Amino acid sequence: MKSYRKELWFNTPARRAYINITPQIEDCINESGIKEGILLCNAMHITASVFINDDERGLHTDMEKWLEKLAPEKPHSQYNHNNTGEDNADAHLKRSVMGREAVVAVSGGALDFGPWEQIFYGEFDGKRDKRVLVKIIGE
Repeated sequence: MKSYRKELWFNTPARRAYINITPQIEDCINESGIKEGILLCNAMHITASVFINDDERGLHTDMEKWLEKLAPEKPHSQYNHNNTGEDNADAHLKRSVMGREAVVAVSGGALDFGPWEQIFYGEFDGKRDKRVLVKIIGE
């Protein structure tokens, strides 16, 4: 059995962003040489997310509006976490909703996706370096 590990780094200019990272993940599969196995892709920071969904602009706008209703950024004073000098409590909550990772089967050297599925990096407290781990295990 083979094992492959790579870190992808992101630094978004905005506080929140949704980035389709499927092409980078496909590059990782090709680099690994693994044809059959499992891929784990996870955010290595507690205010970012990796998730699977459709790459459709309207849906991304809907996600942003929905998440902001669930955990509005402002006023910062509404969150106890922000009493520690932080201003990102909403980002922690958004990450909790969107999840930490995606696990996908690798079959025939490709992501074994359903229709329209893509892998996204969700940033909820950007403007600094953050990383995503890609781990592939198989043969």
